[in-house]
Amino acid sequence: MRVVHQASPWRSLLYDNGTLNESALTAPLNHLFTKVSSPQTSLIDAYRWQLSLVESLVHYDLPAWRIGQLISDHNAHLYRQAIALSLDEMQAQGWGKPPVDYCVLLLGSAARFESLLGPDQDNALVIDDYPDHRHVEIDGYFQALGERFTQRLDEAGIPLCRGHVMARWPMWRKRISEWHAQLKIWSADRQVKRVQQTNILLDYYPVAGNPALAKQLGESIAATLPKAALFMDEMAALLEELPVALDRFGRITSSPGLDTPHEHAINLKPWIHRITAALWIIR
Repeated sequence: MRVVHQASPWRSLLYDNGTLNESALTAPLNHLFTKVSSPQTSLIDAYRWQLSLVESLVHYDLPAWRIGQLISDHNAHLYRQAIALSLDEMQAQGWGKPPVDYCVLLLGSAARFESLLGPDQDNALVIDDYPDHRHVEIDGYFQALGERFTQRLDEAGIPLCRGHVMARWPMWRKRISEWHAQLKIWSADRQVKRVQQTNILLDYYPVAGNPALAKQLGESIAATLPKAALFMDEMAALLEELPVALDRFGRITSSPGLDTPHEHAINLKPWIHRITAALWIIR
């Protein structure tokens, strides 16, 4: 039997005489530094740089989950850059500064720091409370902000969400009190669609703005969902229906389909949804 394996690059760290091979240690980073973007680099170039980043990290034998975290960190940076550019543009056009506090949230895999190369956008906006008579003015400002930063990210290579889970849409752009009311509506009974929408929101991470608003949202979720018995029962029922990459003997198996990269690909997303939902059911 012949065992096929890939030798770790760390095996070349020492010369035969025991001295340190510094070039073996620094070569991947030196290659990466030649491609590092300057502060003036466009979002497009900054996003394209991720492939070089991953190639360098793979050389260091980093596990996939750690590389996913670093890609997520870089995507969060791209979000902040797109938001800052959009705010500067709006101020130059006479919109002024944000009229109230706000917080842009990453959702889904980006919020869990599990991004892979080629993600789409999933985001939301939490806006501080303001009087109803100012709704057209203030919501109009944040609608413009949401449209601009999501468009910038789309042009950079992070495409718009086909399910419209983005801050440019009213469903995912609300005052903090409206988010609290929305959670009560979603959790009032055991409708499948409402559980699915809530599950999208449960994974979130504040990427720009005032993180105190994200904390308030988390407190609202924790205060609302565990008391909604019918809703949580439906969440548990849906959890059992999620397909996982196991065969009839409980062994990990591939999940071939139209969107899979090859016939032996394994779909990990249902596992992640199961774990996320289970955590909220247990609370």
